Order: sequence, then structure tokens, then C-alpha cells
Amino acid sequence: MSRDVILSLTDVVKHFPVRSSSLRRSRDVVHAVDGISLEVRQGETLGLVGETGCGKSTLARCATRLVDLTSGRVLFQGRDISRMNARQLRPLRREMQMIFQDPYGSLNPKRRVGSIIGDPFAIHGLVSGAERKRRVQELMELVGLNPEHYNRFPAEFSGGQRQRVGVARALALRPKLVVCDEPVSALDVSIQAQVLNLLSDLQQQLGLTYVFISHDLSVVRHVSDRVALMYLGKIVEISPSEQMYARPRHPYAVALLSAVPRPDPRSGRERIILTGDVPSPVNPPSGCRFHPRCPKAQQRCVDEEPALIARDGDDLLHATACHFPVALAEELVHARPAIAEEERVIESELVSAEVLSELRDTADGETR
Repeated sequence: MSRDVILSLTDVVKHFPVRSSSLRRSRDVVHAVDGISLEVRQGETLGLVGETGCGKSTLARCATRLVDLTSGRVLFQGRDISRMNARQLRPLRREMQMIFQDPYGSLNPKRRVGSIIGDPFAIHGLVSGAERKRRVQELMELVGLNPEHYNRFPAEFSGGQRQRVGVARALALRPKLVVCDEPVSALDVSIQAQVLNLLSDLQQQLGLTYVFISHDLSVVRHVSDRVALMYLGKIVEISPSEQMYARPRHPYAVALLSAVPRPDPRSGRERIILTGDVPSPVNPPSGCRFHPRCPKAQQRCVDEEPALIARDGDDLLHATACHFPVALAEELVHARPAIAEEERVIESELVSAEVLSELRDTADGETR
């Protein structure tokens, strides 16, 4: 692992068991994260994007060991934290922190913000009394809050101010890695800009490394050095930010970017509408997980899972998991799948036409 790599994930898998309403225990699992490998470098911002339910937040919790891994390995500053217990992880918690999505639900409404921000000092036994209060007020001033509001409750703050409280709490121990789990999605647009600018300023002042999770492509473009795109528990494309937005290669990335509003409605860009629904993470498709909705799907996409590698014409930092990536001048809106819809099956969920015919014949015989 390179010296400037602060976080490294190798073949990380996280499955959740499906709860059954019957007395029999279900053997089905939700494939929330399925074999993801990536690296985060010191001082950069890695944007992690994808639609709701693709596994972004679960991946972040695996990276920070807030949940246990099903399999795979996580290295933080060169140390394997994949199987560490709570006692072994505690010293490392000072180096990695998380800013949660909901500024209302992530703060205890019965506690004053001074004690909330001071919790990291108390948990790690660092400072107490007047010194803790001084440090907390310094943090409040750092994130743009009035230090005199130390004794106020969260309900006395606006949404943007509450998120600043969450930022102050995350920065209390001067971590090296901060995972921002959709930190502005619950805020108004004007407040979003304030919080994003605050995070950028703090990164420059404190030398922070961010993993920034969002489903808002415009926000991710504004803050990220590199962007990783997730779909159904897999990373389908990862590249430097400007390359992702200037020349997306995966059909899913092209479709998502076509939905981003542009200031000029006369730009002539046509929206790409994906057909079908997102497959169930309990029974993901065979081969490429995007093939049931992909306008460029071919039989190889059903049979073989594509590797996340640099494709023809791309540099080594731009990797795409697609057998047939979108070319530079290609109009994806005119593309059509090379295989019929009934052939784009989910092996673990659907059955063949022959089996369905046999089932119908059996049912008809029993009815008679």
C-alpha cells in the first residue's frame, strides 16, 4: 500500500440476513456491499455516489468499522482493522469520524450542544471541566457557531446550525479521516452551500481526508477530487472528478448525468430514461448487475461479470466495470439492447420459460 493511502478496502462484502415472519429462519441475505475494493489517499475528497439503496452508507460503515464485515479487509493507515474488537478499535476512533445525514436525528434533543460536542473528550478521557468547555467553545467558533450558545438545546438551532454541531463533534479529536454521509441532503440549497464551504475550509486548515457520500451529482462534482459510482452493491466506475463528468464511460453514469439540470434549456441534451426497476439486492442479477436496465446489454453482460479496470483510451485512474463502455461521441439515447427482455434474467429470482410452462401444465391438471 502506498504511503499516501490512508484507507484501503479489499474485496469488502457485507450481507444482512433477511428477517422472516415465519418460524423457519430465512437463508436469504441482502447483498448490501458485494466485493468492493478501493483506496482513499491522504488529503483528498473521494465522492461516493449512487441512487438510494445502492450500498453507499453501508460501505462507509464498513470502512469505519461501525458494522462488522461479512468478508474482506479494511486497512486504516496500514493497520488491518477488519477483525479488531471494540477495545482494539477505540484508539483508532480518534483518527476516523463520521458526520451523519440527519441533523435532527443524530443529536440527542435532551442534551445541550456543549455536552454533545464534548462527548468525544469524555469518552476518550482527554480533558474535563473548564478545559473541556474551552475546547468545545473553540470548536463551535471554528464551525461558525456562537460559543455563547454552549448551553442551548438542539431544538433551539436551525437545521444548518445543527449540522454544524455534528461537524464540530466529528472534529473534536482532530481526526485524519472524516466520512460525510449525505451531510447536506436534509438542508435547504442556500444552507447546503454554507456547509459545503465550511467543510472545504476545514479540510484546508486541518489537512482532513473526506469520503463524501451523496446522491446529488452536482454537489459531488463541487467537492470531490475523485468520484466512485455505485450500483446495487458494486462500484461500476471510478475516476478523477472532471473525467467522470466530462467523459463518463459506464451507461449508468451517462444516464445519471443526463438527468442533472443545466442552466441553459437549449443545450440540446436529451434525457436518457432507463427502463425497468432496480433489481432486488436479495437476488441480484447474474453477470453485470446493471444489464436488466442497460440500453447496451448483450449476452456477455448476462454471462460474465465485468472487471473494474481502465478501458481502451482511458488512463489508469479511470476504471469502468463494463464490457461495452460508452464511446466519446456515442449517443446512448439511441442505443438498444442486443438481447430480448425475457433473456435478461435474474438467475436466482426468475425461472426459465420451460419451467414456467411445466408449472402451468401441472396447475391446469390439478384444477381439472
